[in-house]
This record gives sequence, structure tokens and C-alpha cells, in this order.
Amino acid sequence: MAKIYDIFIPDLGADKDVDLIDIMVKVGDKVQVEDGLITLETEKASMDVPTEYAGVIKEILVKVGDKVNSGDLIARVEAADEDTAQEEPKVEAVVKTQAAAAVQEAVEVQTQTQTPTQFVKEQSIQSVLTEVRVPDLGADKDVDLIDVMVKVGDIVAMDYGLITLETEKASMDVPAPFGGEVIELFVETGMKVNSGDLIAKMIKTIVVENKVPTPAFNSNPTPTIVEKASTTRTIQEVAALSLEKEDSKVLNKKAVKVYASPSVRKVAREFGVDLGFVKGSAAKGRIVKDDIKAYVKEQLNKPASASNIGFGFNLPESKEIDFAQFGKIEKVELNRVQKISGPFLHKNYLSMPHVAQFDEADITELEKFRKEQNAIAKDFKLSPLVFIIKAVVKALQIHPKFNSSLSVDGQELIMKKYFNIGVAVDTPNGLLVPVIKDADKKSFSEISIELAKISAKARDGKLSSADMSGGCFTISSLGGIGGTFFTPIINAPEVAILGISKSSIKPVFNGKKFKPRLILPLSLSYDHKVIDGADGARFTTTLSELLSDIRLLNL
Repeated sequence: MAKIYDIFIPDLGADKDVDLIDIMVKVGDKVQVEDGLITLETEKASMDVPTEYAGVIKEILVKVGDKVNSGDLIARVEAADEDTAQEEPKVEAVVKTQAAAAVQEAVEVQTQTQTPTQFVKEQSIQSVLTEVRVPDLGADKDVDLIDVMVKVGDIVAMDYGLITLETEKASMDVPAPFGGEVIELFVETGMKVNSGDLIAKMIKTIVVENKVPTPAFNSNPTPTIVEKASTTRTIQEVAALSLEKEDSKVLNKKAVKVYASPSVRKVAREFGVDLGFVKGSAAKGRIVKDDIKAYVKEQLNKPASASNIGFGFNLPESKEIDFAQFGKIEKVELNRVQKISGPFLHKNYLSMPHVAQFDEADITELEKFRKEQNAIAKDFKLSPLVFIIKAVVKALQIHPKFNSSLSVDGQELIMKKYFNIGVAVDTPNGLLVPVIKDADKKSFSEISIELAKISAKARDGKLSSADMSGGCFTISSLGGIGGTFFTPIINAPEVAILGISKSSIKPVFNGKKFKPRLILPLSLSYDHKVIDGADGARFTTTLSELLSDIRLLNL
């Protein structure tokens, strides 16, 4: 006769609220004694919790992410009672043919008793068409929609930006409230929107619990034929299928069952790797540490694309720290620009292998010329940045690779024949990058006047999306603040960025004696996928020569 046994968390000692990081079985699975059911992780180690009984998993009462303690109920296992197992009648499986699918399924015949029906909860996964609307904008009305970041057919993750709105005070992204596929868009760039306006319709996947009848057992056996239930996909498998649909070149089909030790699972979590996508090299497909390392290396070597979610793996999740335990603290919320630019900068830093090249330019003669011109100039003032912009344009013409962008698939270099220079501006709301269009066609005075106008617009929070788009190369100047060298983050889809620090008087040997010269530090960051070290050195050398002798700008 079958009996139901409860499986509990063993004694964990002093550990409390232990993280449950993996469930290795599902309802209906057959298990043997000592087969692992779940994996727990403490600060010191991870451990599998095995079953004490052989049988069939009837119910799982925990889920990944739970905090568990000693004695908590994990699952229920249906096992044959040893005293009566020999006496119970057994009926061999019969084969049933399904004509529609031409597939043969095994049918198990068990000795059961028809008793009053009991109900159990069964999970099913369904796709639901859901509307996504503009969130509450407070007092703001008729807000400008300056960018639509998705298109019909895109599969987006939760919190991925859908559109960008701009008020007089700041710009903000409207994120996806859930992960799913964009089916229909109802907005476009240039529209005026308000709270509650329809943005898009998306398909999301939900888990629905239904009560289904199941027969109960008693001591008067009546033979009943029970079909073996078809396996329902888990949420993780559905997510894997979505990823596979999105980019089958990046991810292989996820394994239904993973064989790995707790130590290997811990390494995978440290790298942010889903073991379902790792092919095991050990006996019976068991995954070892070298398999994880090989997988990470493979994903890093693949070209990044816009369709990829991450890079084939996720960064380890940071644990929240209660800093108040060490002393007095104060929490200050990030402004809107910081909230928007932070993830963008993080993505740029991770997606491009940054290399930094440092150099110096002698701007003694440039500075002398600049002061002379400012003394006779009307309605404008020439700043050192004006000359740096013109010198950068000339350097880009000499080294066109720096005036390019890498294609989405990473297979082509898009060479630009125009020269739009972005200039990072420090504002009360954060760092903004307006763009000076066609800088190669403008004079020193025209650039000076335009630079003053866009800087004022940036500080007043009046920059439009058009003002900040179309850049080829960005200059970030800290000359007015201080410092020597720094490593700016590339402003994608550009492939390089120039950092300018505070100039200073240094003694320079001219072959006979040391003379005081005004030296400007240069910091160049570039994408190593496109530009190698030799090209980087050539670019800064050219730029240094141009700034040292501005007559070269007319050649």
C-alpha cells in the first residue's frame, strides 16, 4: 500500500533564514533514496538536501528564493509501504496510440480506489495580451515624447525602457512593467502624451493555478487506469524558450535537468551563469568548473548585439548592506538624469573593451593666440575648448576609424562622412552631452557662439533629443575643475571619447635648456574591438601636434 511521507529541512545548526537557491525535482518525478531535492546556500557553503524515501514527488511546498529554517516542510513523497508492497497487485503498463500525433505514450495501471474526489492545485502557463500605459506624470501635461526605444516584435525584459519623455525639468524613461513581446505600438516620436495614455500592447506570460480533481486512496483496491500526465513547462523553461526565439545564435536550448555539485553551482552563481545552458563534459553530462569557465569565455568572445539580453550571463546580484549598523547615514535619491544615464553608462562600459591612451599637448602658443583674439573679438569669447573641437575634427579626418560606429552584428564598420562633436556639459541635474553639428564647416567664432548657447540650454534643462543626437565623437573637459588624467566612458554608438584635464606650467627641455611651457593633459578612451593601441597612439600624437601649432588646422 502506498504511503505519503513528509520531507523536512534537516538541522542547520545556528544558520537561520537560509537561501533556497535551486529545486532539482518537480511534481511527478521518481526519486531514489539520497537523491537531491533542493539546494541551500549559507554565507559559508552550499548544500543539497536529499530525500529519505524512494518514490514519486507528490507535492513541493517551497520555491526558489525562499528563506528556510531547520524543520521546514519541503515536499511530500509517495512511497510503497514495505509490509504490504509485496501483496499489492501490479498491472503492467499498456500502450496507447494517439492517431493525431502518431506518438505512443506509456499508460500506467495502478491499484486505486474510487473514493470521494479531492482537489489539488495545478499550475499552467498562459500568454496574456496586456496594455502598457503612461504612468502618473503628476502635474505635467502634454509631455514631449522624444524617443521610442522599441519596435513591434521586440522581446523586452522587465524594466527595459520603452519610450523617453521630456519635460522642462528633466528626461525620463518609461520602463516595461513586465517582460514580454511588443505586439502593437500606439505612440511615435514627437507626440504629446499624458498620464494613462496607451503606449503599447504586449504579450506576457503568467502562471495560472487551477483546482483539478485527483482520486484518493483507501484500503479496498479497485483497478483503475491512469494516464501518465504530460509534463508542464516550468517558468524557467518558458523564459529559456523566449531567449532562444530571440537569438538562437547566442543560447542553446536549455537543459531540462542539470547535474552539478553544490560547489559547481556556487561557481555558476558567482559568474551569473544559468547552468541550463552549459554542456557538461563529465560522465552522464555532469557539469564541472571547467565547463562553466569555457562557457563564460565563449559568451565573452561573441559579438554583442542589440538583440542580446546581457552577454549570455548575468552579473552576480549584489547583497544589500545595512550601513546604519556602522554609523549614522542619510539617503539621497538619484536625480532623473542619473537614473537614466547610469544603466546606459554601465552597458557601454561592459559592452566595449575600453583602452585608455594618455598624452600631453604643448598649448603655450595656442593660449597666447587665444588671448590676443579675445582682446579684439566682439560678441563672443574663444575658450580653449573651441580650438580643441577644431583640432579633434582635423584628427578625425586624418584617422577616419575614430569617426565610425560598429554595426549591430559586429561584422561591419560604419564610416561617417560628417563630423558632429558631442561636448559633455556639467549641469545641476547631471552630465549632459549636446552635439555641435557639422563642426568641420564652422569657424572658430561660430563654434564659440553655438557652444555658449547649447551649454546654457543644458544648464537650464531645455535640451531636446535632437540637440543630443547624431554625435560622432565626444569631448569631456574637466579643465575648469582640476585633475591630471582620467578614463572617460565611451558614449555608444561612438567608438572613442577624449578627456581634457587642467593645463599646467611644466619645464620642457628644448635641447639646450628647460623652458616653462603650458601643458594640456589628454585622455583618450577607445573601443578595442575597433581600434588597436597603435591607432590610439597615432591619434593622440596627431592631436598633440595640432594643438601645439594651430597653423596646421588650415592644411
